[in-house]
Amino acid sequence: MLRIIYLGTPQFAVPTLEALLQSPQEFDVVAAVCQPDRPRGRGNKVEEPPVKKTALAHNIPVFQPVSLAKQPEVVEAMAALKPDVLVMVAFGQILKTPVLTMAPMGVINVHGSLLPELRGAAPINWSIINGGTVTGVTTMQTEAGLDTGPMLLKDEIPIDEEMTAEDLALTMSHVGAALLVKTLRLLQAGQIIPEVQDDSKATFAPRLGKELSPIDWQNPARKIHDQIRGLAPWPATTTKFRGQELKIVKTRLCRSAPPPPDSGKAGTIYKHGQEVLVRCGDGAMLQILEMQPLSRSKQDSASWANGVRLVDGDCFE
Repeated sequence: MLRIIYLGTPQFAVPTLEALLQSPQEFDVVAAVCQPDRPRGRGNKVEEPPVKKTALAHNIPVFQPVSLAKQPEVVEAMAALKPDVLVMVAFGQILKTPVLTMAPMGVINVHGSLLPELRGAAPINWSIINGGTVTGVTTMQTEAGLDTGPMLLKDEIPIDEEMTAEDLALTMSHVGAALLVKTLRLLQAGQIIPEVQDDSKATFAPRLGKELSPIDWQNPARKIHDQIRGLAPWPATTTKFRGQELKIVKTRLCRSAPPPPDSGKAGTIYKHGQEVLVRCGDGAMLQILEMQPLSRSKQDSASWANGVRLVDGDCFE
């Protein structure tokens, strides 16, 4: 039986932990390590991370260091549990040598891309923002570099044109859970040969920030659609209408909308029945499905258009 210390924090990491717990005859999760409780939401209510809730529900001890690198007492307590392997899924901290070398089998990470593509903090989002049609999950041996360790197993996931980052994360969390269990079993059996990554093929997925949010309507419709899907739900995409900021929550590519009565400039809005359409830089139309005015709840585009008394020819800024 493998003694496992599990490192993970958000909901994305829960399915893998649950998959390990479903095979108690093979895997003994002796501790979970996650980020500290933090305030969330509009009320700033302090909440426990999803991995912590799951671990405590199964009577698994939980460590919540602000920084493993600066809290050697936590590292010592982890080492005292004598793990065979550490499993890491969206933990949120960079590991240093004392943790990387703690267990005989090292640290096995579940990464949300087909490495060496999209190394970094936000591979799920960037796979959509970049217009990808296929992504996947890679299990890998963690080392000191940024997602540079040897690869173990991969599993591909198709990305359809309606899938948001939130949708893809949900799918990927379950695919990754199954792949991690398979990886541990094959490693124990000596049936995986780690594959060194080709650094020349590496691409990167940096952290997301609100500087990515503003929509440039001069871009092609597909690029804007991918930006909106990839930044959902955070940091979200924004535009301005009559001087007020507005979040564009959900869109759809238009393939059969009739041409507007005039050419219009990029960002020009048209009503087609109950549909709200906007012209993009390539002349194609993008259908707006949901938006969120400042300090208000999300609403469908027809309700928004009626509320602002939208007139054909109005523009997003």
